[in-house]
Formats: sequence, C-alpha cells, structure tokens
Amino acid sequence: MPPLNPTADVLAAALVGFEVQKNRIDIRIAEIKQQLGGGRTERDTAPTDTGKPRKKRSAAVRRKMALAQRARYAKLKQVGEPPPAVAAKPKRTMSASARKRIAAAQKKRWAAIKKAAQR
Repeated sequence: MPPLNPTADVLAAALVGFEVQKNRIDIRIAEIKQQLGGGRTERDTAPTDTGKPRKKRSAAVRRKMALAQRARYAKLKQVGEPPPAVAAKPKRTMSASARKRIAAAQKKRWAAIKKAAQR
C-alpha cells in the first residue's frame, strides 16, 4: 500500500471534524463543571488585556490629585469626628493590704508545692 499524501481539501476536512469534536467535548466539560459546583460555562481563557494603554499623568497632575484627595479626606475627618469622650475612668489600683494578702497566699502555695516535691 503506498503512503498517503493528504491534499489540502482532506486536511481542511479533518480540521473541521476535529474542531467539531473539540466543541462537543468543551460543551460536555462545561456541563459537568456546572453540575459539580456551578462553575463557569464559558471558556476559561478570557481576555485579560483590554488593549487600552494606561494614561500617563504628569507630576503636576498627580500633585493636584493628591492635594484634592487630602482635602476630601480632611473634610470627611472633620464631619465624621465623634465628640470627645466624657472623662476616662481612672485606672483601678489595688490597695496595699490586698497586695499583701495576695503575696502571702502565693507564698503559702509555693511552700506547699516545694514541700510536696521534697517527699
């Protein structure tokens, strides 16, 4: 049997057939993903670049934008500032007698622990 030399028509037909099979497979994959967890139905390769280049701003324009933003923030800070708190409660302190009682109790505990360790 002689080797096959496919013509352009045969290759084009094969390409069409494979693309149809690929589309069927992609549809089945999307259906399965939908059933599994509500995955996206469109293809995963979405264009990320919009094609528009970013605008370059001069230093003067950036400075004006920064000043405007600072002014907006200062205005918001003045309006949203809560009234000062009444009077902060003073810190509670422990009396000297209470400190002595706690120290004595702690010494008693440690003495019991050391005595138990010696046995």
